[in-house]
Amino acid sequence: MRVSRKSLVYLLLLTAMALAVPPAKAKKIETGFLDRTVTVAGTEYKYQVFVPDNWTKKKKWPVVLFLHGAGERGDDGLIETEVGVGTAIRRDRSRFPAIVVMPQCRKNVWWAGSTMADVAMAALAEAQREFNGDRTRIYLTGLSMGGYGSWYLAGKYPGKFAAIAPICGGILMPDMARMQPPDDNSPYLEAAKKIGKTPVWIFHGGDDPVVPVTESRRMNEAMKTLGGEVRYTEYPGVGHNSWEKAYAEPELLTWMLSKTISANPGS
Repeated sequence: MRVSRKSLVYLLLLTAMALAVPPAKAKKIETGFLDRTVTVAGTEYKYQVFVPDNWTKKKKWPVVLFLHGAGERGDDGLIETEVGVGTAIRRDRSRFPAIVVMPQCRKNVWWAGSTMADVAMAALAEAQREFNGDRTRIYLTGLSMGGYGSWYLAGKYPGKFAAIAPICGGILMPDMARMQPPDDNSPYLEAAKKIGKTPVWIFHGGDDPVVPVTESRRMNEAMKTLGGEVRYTEYPGVGHNSWEKAYAEPELLTWMLSKTISANPGS
């Protein structure tokens, strides 16, 4: 079959046009540590979200809310990733098959009892929506000031979290804790009652010079007294930075991610 010169020119022209148009590219999925912002009461706050390399919108993902300590306060939205969970993720991100939300507390304020608690919950909600978070598998952990914040948020939002892991935190501020009579456990029992049946794994250094280890010991006993599901790990000879050992615990993420809200009686 002979092709006319005119038809040949036409076919060549169509081929050239097809080659000139680049194929549509699939949108690249962002993973790793991502910059995000959330607005609360008219103020914008920066935070970080860790997204696993294998993230896909085709399935629901567990979500971990991490509250940093007093040393990482600020407004850069970055340094909260440099201590605690962020460091553990960078060492071995395969241990964290979850969305990890890392808000940042402003200077001169605390997570507990301030607007920053609302910021943390707002960042959690935004990340949950954006990255297809599983509402039955939302977890909470924090260190030092963030440990206090973890106890606070777990009590303020009972049934919201499938499990919590407070590290070197407490209920009473350190000076008050040191003066609290040994036979008066009422503040701890009240806190434990608010938390209810939410599973808890508490960590603390036995030689912590900043937050008395008695804060965690007494919360452990209060949770047990009220029939709560609680695990307690105390590191002998370890000071305030017990989070380094806690976030390196091989079982921590396995234990945490095994919990679901629907499986928590009374949640």
